[in-house]
Amino acid sequence: MATIHLTSKATFCGILAILLWSSLALLTTAASSIPPFQMAAMSFTIGGCLGLIITTWRGRLSTLHQPAPVWLLGIFGLFGYHALYFAALQLAPPAEANLINYFWPLLIVLFAAWLLPDEIIRPRHILGAVLGFAGIGCLVFGKGFTNFTYQAWLGFFLAGASSIVWALYSVLTRRLKSTPTDAVTGFCLVTAFLSAICHFMFETSVWPLNEAALISVISAGLGPVGAAFYLWDIGMKQGNIALLSIASYATPILSTFWLICAGKVYPTVYLLGACVLIASGAFTASRK
Repeated sequence: MATIHLTSKATFCGILAILLWSSLALLTTAASSIPPFQMAAMSFTIGGCLGLIITTWRGRLSTLHQPAPVWLLGIFGLFGYHALYFAALQLAPPAEANLINYFWPLLIVLFAAWLLPDEIIRPRHILGAVLGFAGIGCLVFGKGFTNFTYQAWLGFFLAGASSIVWALYSVLTRRLKSTPTDAVTGFCLVTAFLSAICHFMFETSVWPLNEAALISVISAGLGPVGAAFYLWDIGMKQGNIALLSIASYATPILSTFWLICAGKVYPTVYLLGACVLIASGAFTASRK
């Protein structure tokens, strides 16, 4: 019973991370004038400092001393994913790039079956993932892929690559159950440092001088590029990985909803169809 309680609590943490991530596309597009590596550097600095304050307050700074493979995986996941994701949102239409990025829930289900021998991925999980995948496809292909520029197609490619990186990171995190979540603090700070180096090498600084851009950067650092990673780490290591992967399909729907509210995307019949498919996928996967 205690194990079930801990699993449920960890799964809930993962769901909170999913809710926070649903705001990332809107926050990124609100600060679209800021180059992607600069955006990553600023937001991860805020997220890393948030974790550093909490880790110091708890007297657990020693947990930042981790083996090299742990650091490599953390940097691969956080830096690799966000560098690709932010670049994709800069190059391609935000709604389409954001939805292509959300192939990663389906990939988590598949990678878990291949890479985690102790995980039992049942047919209902696969079916639920496929339904969710179909929901995203309804959103993406419903608008059509014609008349996109070369730059947009490059953005779509980067969005797909980001989904692969994040799925691999999430699943392989499961193998590092003994690594405390406090270590994510170090991953965030190193990611901020690497992003800053890439920014000064390849980009021209654009500071968030207007209020909307400044609020977006701070909000991203505290939420989807801050607290969400710590919550997701708990969920992946201790929670129900199959159900979390299916619950992740709520993110593109919520993300698209926020974009609609902000006037970045207009509602269509395809959005309704995607909602039905994604809800059906979540119901199918969660049935006992």
